[in-house]
Amino acid sequence: MGTWIKKILLILVVAFVLYYLFTRPEAAAEAVRTFLGAFESIGRFFTTLAG
Repeated sequence: MGTWIKKILLILVVAFVLYYLFTRPEAAAEAVRTFLGAFESIGRFFTTLAG
């Protein structure tokens, strides 16, 4: 019973992402840049700690 709920939620999330990507491509690209920038900042933090 729980697996079909997860599957439906996953489909809804993917549908929302695709809708957002096609209706606002600039905003979607900025969201991806922000998401990847967070990983870059975390990497820089640990590099600074190690160095």
